[in-house]
Amino acid sequence: MIVWISFLVAVLIFLALDLGVFNKNPHIISSKEAGKWTAIWVTLSFLFSGVVYWLYTTNYIANPDTLKPGAAAMKFITGYLIELSLSIDNIFVIAIIFAAFKIPQKYQHRVLFWGILGAIIFRGLMIFFGVMLINKFTWMTYIFGLFLIYTAAKMLFSGEDEQFQPKKSFVYKALKKVIPISNHIDKEHFFVKRRHITAATPLFVALIVIEVMDVVFAIDSVPAILAITNDPFLVFSSNIFAILGLRSMYFFLANMLAKFSYLEYSLIAILSFVGLKMLLHDFIKLPEWASLAFIALALLIGIGVSLYKNKETEV
Repeated sequence: MIVWISFLVAVLIFLALDLGVFNKNPHIISSKEAGKWTAIWVTLSFLFSGVVYWLYTTNYIANPDTLKPGAAAMKFITGYLIELSLSIDNIFVIAIIFAAFKIPQKYQHRVLFWGILGAIIFRGLMIFFGVMLINKFTWMTYIFGLFLIYTAAKMLFSGEDEQFQPKKSFVYKALKKVIPISNHIDKEHFFVKRRHITAATPLFVALIVIEVMDVVFAIDSVPAILAITNDPFLVFSSNIFAILGLRSMYFFLANMLAKFSYLEYSLIAILSFVGLKMLLHDFIKLPEWASLAFIALALLIGIGVSLYKNKETEV
Protein backbone atom coordinates (compact mmCIF):
# COMPACT_ATOMS: atom_id res chain seq x y z
CA MET A 1 0.00 0.00 0.00
CA ILE A 2 2.97 2.33 0.54
CA VAL A 3 3.62 2.45 -3.23
CA TRP A 4 -0.06 3.11 -4.02
CA ILE A 5 -0.30 5.88 -1.39
CA SER A 6 2.99 7.45 -2.53
CA PHE A 7 1.82 7.43 -6.16
CA LEU A 8 -1.54 9.06 -5.31
CA VAL A 9 0.12 11.64 -3.04
CA ALA A 10 2.58 12.54 -5.82
CA VAL A 11 -0.33 13.02 -8.26
CA LEU A 12 -2.25 15.21 -5.79
CA ILE A 13 0.86 17.30 -5.02
CA PHE A 14 1.39 17.99 -8.71
CA LEU A 15 -2.26 18.91 -9.20
CA ALA A 16 -2.04 21.30 -6.23
CA LEU A 17 1.09 22.90 -7.71
CA ASP A 18 -0.58 23.04 -11.11
CA LEU A 19 -3.56 25.09 -9.93
CA GLY A 20 -1.88 26.95 -7.07
CA VAL A 21 1.47 27.85 -8.69
CA PHE A 22 1.81 27.14 -12.44
CA ASN A 23 -1.71 28.28 -13.37
CA LYS A 24 -2.70 30.43 -10.41
CA ASN A 25 -3.99 33.18 -12.70
CA PRO A 26 -6.30 32.15 -15.57
CA HIS A 27 -4.61 32.72 -18.92
CA ILE A 28 -4.71 31.50 -22.49
CA ILE A 29 -2.47 28.45 -22.89
CA SER A 30 -0.28 29.03 -25.94
CA SER A 31 0.70 26.21 -28.29
CA LYS A 32 4.32 26.68 -27.16
CA GLU A 33 3.42 26.31 -23.46
CA ALA A 34 1.14 23.34 -24.19
CA GLY A 35 3.84 21.71 -26.33
CA LYS A 36 6.36 22.10 -23.51
CA TRP A 37 4.03 20.47 -20.96
CA THR A 38 3.09 17.71 -23.41
CA ALA A 39 6.79 16.89 -23.84
CA ILE A 40 7.28 16.96 -20.06
CA TRP A 41 4.39 14.55 -19.44
CA VAL A 42 5.42 12.13 -22.18
CA THR A 43 8.99 12.16 -20.85
CA LEU A 44 7.84 11.61 -17.26
CA SER A 45 5.62 8.74 -18.40
CA PHE A 46 8.48 6.95 -20.13
CA LEU A 47 10.79 7.62 -17.16
CA PHE A 48 8.16 6.12 -14.87
CA SER A 49 8.56 2.85 -16.75
CA GLY A 50 12.02 2.78 -15.13
CA VAL A 51 10.37 3.18 -11.73
CA VAL A 52 8.04 0.30 -12.64
CA TYR A 53 11.08 -1.83 -13.54
CA TRP A 54 12.66 -1.01 -10.15
CA LEU A 55 9.43 -1.71 -8.21
CA TYR A 56 9.03 -5.13 -9.80
CA THR A 57 12.72 -5.91 -9.29
CA THR A 58 12.60 -5.13 -5.56
CA ASN A 59 9.09 -6.62 -5.02
CA TYR A 60 7.90 -3.37 -3.40
CA ILE A 61 4.58 -3.77 -5.23
CA ALA A 62 2.19 -6.72 -5.37
CA ASN A 63 2.80 -8.78 -8.48
CA PRO A 64 -0.32 -10.94 -8.99
CA ASP A 65 0.72 -12.02 -12.51
CA THR A 66 4.33 -12.74 -11.43
CA LEU A 67 5.64 -10.42 -14.11
CA LYS A 68 9.34 -10.00 -14.75
CA PRO A 69 10.55 -6.38 -14.32
CA GLY A 70 11.18 -5.90 -18.05
CA ALA A 71 7.74 -7.27 -18.96
CA ALA A 72 6.06 -5.03 -16.36
CA ALA A 73 7.82 -1.92 -17.72
CA MET A 74 6.85 -2.84 -21.28
CA LYS A 75 3.23 -3.47 -20.29
CA PHE A 76 3.13 -0.03 -18.62
CA ILE A 77 4.41 1.70 -21.78
CA THR A 78 1.99 -0.30 -23.98
CA GLY A 79 -0.94 0.57 -21.72
CA TYR A 80 0.10 4.22 -21.66
CA LEU A 81 0.26 4.40 -25.47
CA ILE A 82 -3.18 2.77 -25.74
CA GLU A 83 -4.71 5.27 -23.30
CA LEU A 84 -2.96 8.19 -24.98
CA SER A 85 -4.10 7.18 -28.46
CA LEU A 86 -7.70 6.61 -27.35
CA SER A 87 -7.64 10.07 -25.71
CA ILE A 88 -7.50 11.69 -29.15
CA ASP A 89 -11.24 11.16 -29.66
CA ASN A 90 -11.74 12.65 -26.21
CA ILE A 91 -9.91 15.80 -27.33
CA PHE A 92 -12.32 16.17 -30.27
CA VAL A 93 -15.31 15.99 -27.90
CA ILE A 94 -13.78 18.43 -25.39
CA ALA A 95 -13.26 20.96 -28.20
CA ILE A 96 -16.92 20.57 -29.25
CA ILE A 97 -18.12 21.02 -25.64
CA PHE A 98 -16.07 24.18 -25.10
CA ALA A 99 -17.32 25.63 -28.38
CA ALA A 100 -20.95 24.76 -27.61
CA PHE A 101 -20.89 26.48 -24.22
CA LYS A 102 -18.65 29.33 -25.44
CA ILE A 103 -16.01 28.79 -22.76
CA PRO A 104 -13.23 31.43 -23.10
CA GLN A 105 -9.78 29.95 -23.71
CA LYS A 106 -8.32 31.37 -20.51
CA TYR A 107 -10.85 29.45 -18.36
CA GLN A 108 -10.62 26.13 -20.21
CA HIS A 109 -7.63 24.95 -18.19
CA ARG A 110 -9.57 25.37 -14.94
CA VAL A 111 -12.44 23.21 -16.24
CA LEU A 112 -10.04 20.48 -17.38
CA PHE A 113 -8.14 20.62 -14.06
CA TRP A 114 -11.23 19.77 -12.01
CA GLY A 115 -12.26 17.27 -14.66
CA ILE A 116 -9.04 15.35 -13.97
CA LEU A 117 -9.92 14.85 -10.29
CA GLY A 118 -13.23 13.29 -11.24
CA ALA A 119 -11.60 11.22 -13.98
CA ILE A 120 -9.06 9.77 -11.51
CA ILE A 121 -11.87 8.65 -9.17
CA PHE A 122 -14.08 7.19 -11.93
CA ARG A 123 -11.20 5.48 -13.74
CA GLY A 124 -10.02 4.00 -10.43
CA LEU A 125 -13.47 2.51 -9.77
CA MET A 126 -13.82 1.17 -13.32
CA ILE A 127 -10.37 -0.41 -13.20
CA PHE A 128 -11.08 -1.97 -9.80
CA PHE A 129 -14.33 -3.56 -10.96
CA GLY A 130 -12.90 -4.49 -14.37
CA VAL A 131 -9.94 -6.36 -12.83
CA MET A 132 -12.26 -7.96 -10.26
CA LEU A 133 -14.65 -9.20 -12.98
CA ILE A 134 -11.85 -10.66 -15.13
CA ASN A 135 -10.22 -12.38 -12.16
CA LYS A 136 -13.54 -13.80 -10.88
CA PHE A 137 -15.19 -14.58 -14.22
CA THR A 138 -12.64 -15.52 -16.87
CA TRP A 139 -15.33 -15.45 -19.58
CA MET A 140 -15.54 -11.65 -19.09
CA THR A 141 -12.34 -11.46 -21.15
CA TYR A 142 -14.35 -12.59 -24.19
CA ILE A 143 -17.11 -10.06 -23.46
CA PHE A 144 -14.57 -7.23 -23.30
CA GLY A 145 -12.88 -8.49 -26.48
CA LEU A 146 -16.16 -8.59 -28.42
CA PHE A 147 -17.06 -5.13 -27.12
CA LEU A 148 -13.78 -3.66 -28.38
CA ILE A 149 -14.23 -5.21 -31.84
CA TYR A 150 -17.81 -3.88 -31.91
CA THR A 151 -16.50 -0.40 -31.00
CA ALA A 152 -13.87 -0.58 -33.75
CA ALA A 153 -16.52 -1.62 -36.31
CA LYS A 154 -18.81 1.18 -35.17
CA MET A 155 -16.00 3.73 -35.61
CA LEU A 156 -15.23 2.34 -39.08
CA PHE A 157 -18.79 2.43 -40.42
CA SER A 158 -20.26 5.42 -38.57
CA GLY A 159 -21.06 8.47 -40.68
CA GLU A 160 -19.04 11.65 -40.33
CA ASP A 161 -22.25 13.62 -39.74
CA GLU A 162 -22.86 11.89 -36.41
CA GLN A 163 -21.43 14.72 -34.32
CA PHE A 164 -21.94 15.04 -30.58
CA GLN A 165 -24.21 17.97 -29.65
CA PRO A 166 -23.67 18.90 -25.96
CA LYS A 167 -26.78 21.06 -25.56
CA LYS A 168 -28.99 18.25 -26.86
CA SER A 169 -27.38 15.62 -24.66
CA PHE A 170 -29.16 13.79 -21.85
CA VAL A 171 -26.57 15.13 -19.37
CA TYR A 172 -27.35 18.77 -20.16
CA LYS A 173 -31.11 18.24 -20.07
CA ALA A 174 -30.94 16.34 -16.77
CA LEU A 175 -28.67 18.96 -15.18
CA LYS A 176 -31.06 21.72 -16.24
CA LYS A 177 -33.84 20.00 -14.26
CA VAL A 178 -31.69 19.75 -11.11
CA ILE A 179 -30.15 23.24 -10.94
CA PRO A 180 -30.78 26.61 -12.63
CA ILE A 181 -28.28 27.29 -15.40
CA SER A 182 -26.99 30.77 -16.20
CA ASN A 183 -25.98 31.67 -19.75
CA HIS A 184 -23.42 34.19 -18.48
CA ILE A 185 -19.83 33.45 -17.49
CA ASP A 186 -18.63 35.13 -14.29
CA LYS A 187 -14.83 34.90 -14.53
CA GLU A 188 -13.62 31.44 -13.43
CA HIS A 189 -16.58 30.77 -11.11
CA PHE A 190 -18.64 27.59 -11.45
CA PHE A 191 -21.67 29.09 -9.66
CA VAL A 192 -23.21 32.57 -9.45
CA LYS A 193 -25.98 34.10 -7.35
CA ARG A 194 -28.82 35.76 -9.21
CA ARG A 195 -31.62 37.27 -7.09
CA HIS A 196 -31.00 34.87 -4.20
CA ILE A 197 -30.84 31.89 -6.60
CA THR A 198 -27.61 29.96 -7.07
CA ALA A 199 -27.16 29.09 -10.72
CA ALA A 200 -24.53 27.00 -12.50
CA THR A 201 -22.38 28.85 -15.02
CA PRO A 202 -21.46 27.40 -18.44
CA LEU A 203 -18.09 26.42 -16.90
CA PHE A 204 -19.78 24.03 -14.47
CA VAL A 205 -22.08 22.64 -17.17
CA ALA A 206 -19.08 22.02 -19.46
CA LEU A 207 -17.26 20.31 -16.55
CA ILE A 208 -20.14 17.89 -15.89
CA VAL A 209 -20.60 17.06 -19.59
CA ILE A 210 -16.83 16.46 -20.00
CA GLU A 211 -16.83 14.27 -16.87
CA VAL A 212 -19.67 12.10 -18.16
CA MET A 213 -18.08 11.82 -21.60
CA ASP A 214 -14.82 10.71 -19.98
CA VAL A 215 -16.70 7.86 -18.32
CA VAL A 216 -18.16 6.93 -21.71
CA PHE A 217 -14.70 6.88 -23.31
CA ALA A 218 -13.33 4.90 -20.35
CA ILE A 219 -15.80 2.12 -21.20
CA ASP A 220 -13.66 1.59 -24.33
CA SER A 221 -10.20 2.35 -22.95
CA VAL A 222 -10.30 0.35 -19.69
CA PRO A 223 -11.15 -2.98 -21.41
CA ALA A 224 -8.47 -2.16 -24.01
CA ILE A 225 -5.72 -1.91 -21.43
CA LEU A 226 -7.05 -4.97 -19.58
CA ALA A 227 -6.16 -6.87 -22.76
CA ILE A 228 -2.53 -5.99 -22.05
CA THR A 229 -2.45 -6.71 -18.31
CA ASN A 230 -4.70 -7.40 -15.32
CA ASP A 231 -2.16 -5.94 -12.91
CA PRO A 232 -4.09 -3.17 -11.05
CA PHE A 233 -1.08 -0.91 -10.49
CA LEU A 234 0.05 -1.00 -14.13
CA VAL A 235 -3.49 -0.40 -15.42
CA PHE A 236 -4.14 2.47 -12.99
CA SER A 237 -0.77 4.22 -13.30
CA SER A 238 -0.76 4.13 -17.12
CA ASN A 239 -4.32 5.51 -17.11
CA ILE A 240 -3.40 8.33 -14.72
CA PHE A 241 -0.32 9.39 -16.71
CA ALA A 242 -2.43 9.52 -19.88
CA ILE A 243 -5.13 11.57 -18.11
CA LEU A 244 -2.60 14.00 -16.61
CA GLY A 245 -1.10 14.61 -20.05
CA LEU A 246 -4.50 15.00 -21.69
CA ARG A 247 -4.90 18.71 -20.80
CA SER A 248 -1.62 19.83 -22.34
CA MET A 249 -2.31 17.58 -25.34
CA TYR A 250 -5.70 19.26 -25.76
CA PHE A 251 -4.22 22.78 -25.87
CA PHE A 252 -1.40 21.56 -28.12
CA LEU A 253 -3.56 19.61 -30.60
CA ALA A 254 -7.00 21.30 -30.43
CA ASN A 255 -6.29 23.56 -33.41
CA MET A 256 -4.47 20.86 -35.40
CA LEU A 257 -6.82 17.89 -35.03
CA ALA A 258 -8.12 18.26 -38.58
CA LYS A 259 -4.59 17.58 -39.85
CA PHE A 260 -4.59 14.12 -38.24
CA SER A 261 -7.79 12.78 -39.79
CA TYR A 262 -6.26 9.38 -40.57
CA LEU A 263 -5.41 8.74 -36.92
CA GLU A 264 -8.95 7.40 -36.49
CA TYR A 265 -7.96 4.39 -38.58
CA SER A 266 -5.02 3.84 -36.24
CA LEU A 267 -7.44 3.78 -33.30
CA ILE A 268 -9.66 1.30 -35.15
CA ALA A 269 -6.63 -0.93 -35.78
CA ILE A 270 -5.55 -0.72 -32.12
CA LEU A 271 -9.04 -1.53 -30.77
CA SER A 272 -9.38 -4.44 -33.20
CA PHE A 273 -5.94 -5.74 -32.23
CA VAL A 274 -6.54 -5.69 -28.47
CA GLY A 275 -10.07 -7.10 -28.97
CA LEU A 276 -8.70 -10.07 -30.93
CA LYS A 277 -5.91 -10.45 -28.38
CA MET A 278 -8.54 -10.90 -25.64
CA LEU A 279 -10.61 -13.33 -27.71
CA LEU A 280 -7.61 -15.48 -28.69
CA HIS A 281 -5.64 -15.28 -25.44
CA ASP A 282 -6.11 -19.02 -24.80
CA PHE A 283 -4.67 -19.94 -28.20
CA ILE A 284 -2.10 -17.27 -29.07
CA LYS A 285 0.43 -15.80 -26.64
CA LEU A 286 2.12 -12.74 -28.10
CA PRO A 287 5.40 -11.51 -26.60
CA GLU A 288 5.23 -8.13 -24.83
CA TRP A 289 7.28 -6.36 -27.51
CA ALA A 290 4.84 -7.47 -30.24
CA SER A 291 1.88 -5.63 -28.69
CA LEU A 292 3.98 -2.53 -28.05
CA ALA A 293 5.41 -2.61 -31.58
CA PHE A 294 1.97 -2.97 -33.22
CA ILE A 295 0.44 -0.08 -31.25
CA ALA A 296 3.43 2.22 -31.82
CA LEU A 297 3.51 1.33 -35.53
CA ALA A 298 -0.25 1.92 -35.92
CA LEU A 299 0.09 5.39 -34.40
CA LEU A 300 3.15 6.30 -36.48
CA ILE A 301 1.44 5.17 -39.72
CA GLY A 302 -1.70 7.18 -38.85
CA ILE A 303 0.34 10.31 -38.17
CA GLY A 304 2.55 9.80 -41.23
CA VAL A 305 -0.35 9.23 -43.66
CA SER A 306 -2.24 12.23 -42.23
CA LEU A 307 0.73 14.55 -42.69
CA TYR A 308 1.43 13.18 -46.21
CA LYS A 309 -2.19 13.63 -47.33
CA ASN A 310 -2.29 17.16 -45.92
CA LYS A 311 0.89 18.02 -47.79
CA GLU A 312 -0.63 16.68 -51.03
CA THR A 313 -3.78 18.78 -50.45
CA GLU A 314 -1.76 21.94 -49.87
CA VAL A 315 0.19 21.37 -53.09
